[in-house]
Amino acid sequence: MFETYEKELDDLKKHTHFRAVKDYAGKNAKYINYKGKNLINLSSNNYLGFADNEEITKEFLESAGSRYSFGSASARLLTGTLPVYRELEHLLCEMFDKEGALLFNSGYHANVGIASSIAGKGDVIFSDKLNHASIIDGMRLSQAKFFRYPHNDMESLERLLQRERKNFNNAVIITESVFSMDGDIADLKKIVELKKKYDCIMIVDEAHAFGVFGQKGLGVSEILNLTSEIELIVGTFGKAIGSTGAFAAGNRILIEYLTNKARSFIFSTALPPVSIAFSKWIIENKLPFTLEKRKNLLSLAQKLGSESHIIPVIIGGNFETEQMCKRLFDAGYFTLPIRPPTVPDGTSRIRLSLTTDIEEKDLEKLCSITGLTNRITADL
Repeated sequence: MFETYEKELDDLKKHTHFRAVKDYAGKNAKYINYKGKNLINLSSNNYLGFADNEEITKEFLESAGSRYSFGSASARLLTGTLPVYRELEHLLCEMFDKEGALLFNSGYHANVGIASSIAGKGDVIFSDKLNHASIIDGMRLSQAKFFRYPHNDMESLERLLQRERKNFNNAVIITESVFSMDGDIADLKKIVELKKKYDCIMIVDEAHAFGVFGQKGLGVSEILNLTSEIELIVGTFGKAIGSTGAFAAGNRILIEYLTNKARSFIFSTALPPVSIAFSKWIIENKLPFTLEKRKNLLSLAQKLGSESHIIPVIIGGNFETEQMCKRLFDAGYFTLPIRPPTVPDGTSRIRLSLTTDIEEKDLEKLCSITGLTNRITADL
């Protein structure tokens, strides 16, 4: 009965694609304990150090958290909406100056629900080729036609729009702002120009930028003063905010449409009230005081030659990438190999994920081992 599955697993092992859940003895924003070693953690999305922070957890529980339960026991459209859910959605509306907001259980839930419902039969989606798997899965579940334009290639996107836009009813352009595996930034200004020219709805996934970029931490769209130009902005609480869940903020009609059509929202038990309350508490009480830390984080990333706090070190082969991870482990770093199908064949890599607790001196050995071109070692 299971022979075909076992054979496929054996093939994954043979080509070093096999994955397994790892056990960790403990972790925080800077270090992780793995195989008895305390390692500098460069594989975390805990960008601002809020997750796993005992002091912050204690402060939240003492000031607000004790009022909330650990389970909602219902979907949002049944009995799963308490006042704190609406309060967080209202807060997001105010932050982004949008008409509506909707909470999702995760970034995956958000992107799958949005992409699969916002465009239907007779509609079209234009998606950056390196968009996250959750966006791709959502497009596949939709009844819309979709085209994946070459990464950040605005000329190719416009050619597609010129050729295809007239053949469909509604048109949607979807992009990440900070790309999760490459760390580069989308040309949002040009996409805004194109969406206006060709009458499209624009959706931007700020998952890795929300809480990091911008004066208020809203993301790349804030830096570029484009939040008012984007119909739907998606963000997560499970990265910089250190909590769990995600949201979409945008046009009232689109938010109401998602409330009625996004199956990942409709048919999911709501997140625990305590998690919603924690996200709201962090955004109100901690995020506003992180500006200098966030500036330092992005300054460090720039010294490593990156536009963002995500820095890919592309090795190529799967085996060679795993060997590099072992070398870094021996040098005191925790990194993980990123392999196909997460990234294209031949581009396996180590994805360095910086947090505000990482200092320049922490990366000296890593730069020497990886050959990462930087100005850090010259400064030390």
